[in-house]
This record gives sequence, C-alpha cells and structure tokens, in this order.
Amino acid sequence: MSDTTSILRMKPVLALFALSLLAGCAQRDMTGSIPDDYRTNHPIVISEREQVADIPVGHGDSTLSLTQRSIVEHTVANYRANGSGMIHILLPAGSPNERAAARLRGDVAAVLRKGGVKPFNISSERYQAGATESAPIRLSYSAMTASTGPCGQWPKDLLDTADNRHYANFGCANQNNLAAQIANPADLLGPRASSPIDAERRSIVIDDYRNAETPKPITTQEVNYDFN
Repeated sequence: MSDTTSILRMKPVLALFALSLLAGCAQRDMTGSIPDDYRTNHPIVISEREQVADIPVGHGDSTLSLTQRSIVEHTVANYRANGSGMIHILLPAGSPNERAAARLRGDVAAVLRKGGVKPFNISSERYQAGATESAPIRLSYSAMTASTGPCGQWPKDLLDTADNRHYANFGCANQNNLAAQIANPADLLGPRASSPIDAERRSIVIDDYRNAETPKPITTQEVNYDFN
C-alpha cells in the first residue's frame, strides 16, 4: 500500500473528527452558561447597625451654629425613621476643644428633645480623642440599615473568562450604591400599606369635575400668504 493510498483513506476519518469538534462547539451555549447573578453574589442585607454623625466643634464655640444644628436635626430625622433605643451624645476627652464640646452638650440635647427624642433615650458619654486638634461631638444610635459586603474581591484573573461568567467583584459597587440610597430599608422586605383616603379632598375633586364648564371649540382663522 502506497503512502498516497493511506492518506486518501485517512481523509474521511479526519473529516469526521473535525465535524465532531465543530458540533461540540456549536452545542456549547456560551450565553446560557452564566449561572451566577450579581444580586446573588452581592446581596443587600437588612440588619441593625450603629449609625454615627459627627458635629464639628471649634475652640471658641459656645452655642450651636446653623450648620451644627442642621446636622443634629438631620440625625434626629434619620433616628425617627429607622432608629431605635438610645441615642448617645459622645463628647471628646483630652482634645484642645474639650471644653467647647462640653458647652454645646446642652444645645445638642435640646435639639434632640425638640425633634421628638424622649429624654430617657438620650445619654451623654465621653470618648478619648487624644491630641486631635478639633475632635467632633458624635451622635451614635442603632438603626435598621441596608448594606452589602465589602467590594474589591479579585480572586481570579479577569482574562480567565472561558466560561463567560461574571467576575467576583462584578456589580458590587452598584449594589452598595443602591443600598446607600434607600431611605427606608423596610421597603426591600415588602410594599407599604396604602395610606387612608382623604374623603374631603376626593369630594372636592369630583365636584370640580362634575361642575366644570364644557370646553368651547377652538376657532381658527385662515391666513392668506398671498403678497402679490
């Protein structure tokens, strides 16, 4: 048997082997091979966490400024929306502005009470600020918070994408941003109940609709553009 005859006999076998390889590639659905989802890899979790708001304090402060007062009022609004339990006024100790912070303590507590926080839910404590030049007054409380895990996980090379899957960090930043923008974390658990109907307002709207005048037809006037 000559070499030419052997090659001719091998051609059908090689062709069949090539067709089988192409069929295997055709049956492989690259798009359908994505088993993961960024919402599953980086879920938003509802949990109770400590919330801290810092109030800057100057050495000569004796009363709350407009900016400082607005920080306290914003903290009260968040506390009433999602917080519970005690709200702690943490005063710096050992810092150059220690005395100024102590002078503001009464004003901070007054704003908290005015915002609806019960006096027995307000406590004052100190924290070691060390040599910090302008240590802030801190308001601390526990609140229901939406959050995800930390981002920046890169366990594999991004070029390793043969299976067309999401990389580990995919979608993490979006999930963190979404969790930070949610005003009421309970909205993720289910829809809110409908608010009561304002019967008086509804009657006014219906009466206005019934007593409205019939719209008059719009009259048009033909314009002659013949300037000859």
